[in-house]
Amino acid sequence: MLLSLALICPLLLQAAPAKPNVVFLLVDDLRYNALGCMGDKIVQTPNIDRLAKEGVLFKNMFVTTSICAVSRATCLTGQWMRRHGIEDFAAGISDAAWKDTYPAQFRAAGFHTGFIGKYGVGSPQVTTERGASFDFWRGEPGQAGKFFIEPNDPTRTHKTAKMGNDALSFLTSAPKDKPFSLSISFNAVHARDHEKREYEPDPRDEGLYDGIEIPLPKLATDAAFKRLPEFVQKSEGRRRWEWRFDEAQKAQDILHDYYRLITGVDREIGRILATLEQQGQLTNTIIIFTADNGYALADRGMADKWYAYEEDMRVPLIIRDPRLPKERRGISVTEMALNVDLAPTMLDLAGISVPAAMQGRSLKPLLEGNVPKDWRTEFFYEHHTKKDRIPPSEAVRTLRWKYIRWIEPNPLVEELYDLEADPLEEKNLITDAKHAAILKELREKWAKYRESLK
Repeated sequence: MLLSLALICPLLLQAAPAKPNVVFLLVDDLRYNALGCMGDKIVQTPNIDRLAKEGVLFKNMFVTTSICAVSRATCLTGQWMRRHGIEDFAAGISDAAWKDTYPAQFRAAGFHTGFIGKYGVGSPQVTTERGASFDFWRGEPGQAGKFFIEPNDPTRTHKTAKMGNDALSFLTSAPKDKPFSLSISFNAVHARDHEKREYEPDPRDEGLYDGIEIPLPKLATDAAFKRLPEFVQKSEGRRRWEWRFDEAQKAQDILHDYYRLITGVDREIGRILATLEQQGQLTNTIIIFTADNGYALADRGMADKWYAYEEDMRVPLIIRDPRLPKERRGISVTEMALNVDLAPTMLDLAGISVPAAMQGRSLKPLLEGNVPKDWRTEFFYEHHTKKDRIPPSEAVRTLRWKYIRWIEPNPLVEELYDLEADPLEEKNLITDAKHAAILKELREKWAKYRESLK
């Protein structure tokens, strides 16, 4: 019987295609356009640019909440904050909810799982306990340490390089008889707040970019700052601007170190790619590269992230899937992608069913050039963390319009921007009677999203 089946249909006896490995690279506080492949002419990111040349670059990728803990919980769960419930830095994902995260799903499907770097969801105790959920654990709580270079380390090894070393340890020790899922969460380029040198680079990168003036963003003006609501002007973003950008030379020192940290991350990605190549694994490994949130580098006289402006919510995204045909590599897509899409995308690309609890959508059709007719043209943004220092806000961003609603002021404060005519969000149209209809429509969408995304 077996012989006759083989003669009739020899494909029945062929081995099933090997499941792909998945490597998820997450960078902390990376500005969306601070990469060569995103148009920056100064920063040196050859390995990240290589990923873009060999993969698909998403030009319109956003986070649904622009702060570390919430965004990382969203990446893990594929859920908006309203559903996963992580609003601060203490709470972790419950064991019941963990079963529907992408790492748990990979492990249940027989993948060898690993996590390296800044875990960032929950207290140190929560982080330590979560390590048991992985086969290989080098996760760290908080900002993954107070320093980029430990003061008592005679080797002066940078934290980014240590994470790269851990990644190579995972790759060289992973079992050969099963696919793997590896998440590497760099704590660069997040500032070491209040330290003398907040963005301390790898010693190998000292001097890099010397003699080059790195321009501040177009919105780094006093006029842009004065357009902000008064309570935003007095918030945490302005205090951090004073730490970093209130003097011209200080600003240049910050920008140079920020770019050096980016190049340091790029170096480690290059080492990872080289190791995968040496192992013969690169042709069967999907690589996803993105950031946990955007970053203001003095835009609107502010620093860091949090707010519903483009520089804060926009991030880069590259997906390199070696199975894509040549004509789908090295291209960019403009359809709207979100961090809630990352978990379902990784699972879908690996051939694993996406849990119903996930609210994001797989980006696989966009990778393949098949844009679903119902693909999103808008999304809901929310930020409620550290309300005493960061004014809570929510927003609806469509392809053309953005409606921002500051939650707590009384009377209500709102902003409305036509992104087509005003991509830098400089002219608030909220009182313009000509836009009353679109304002009404966006307010209704805001109210609907608040309920439907729970």
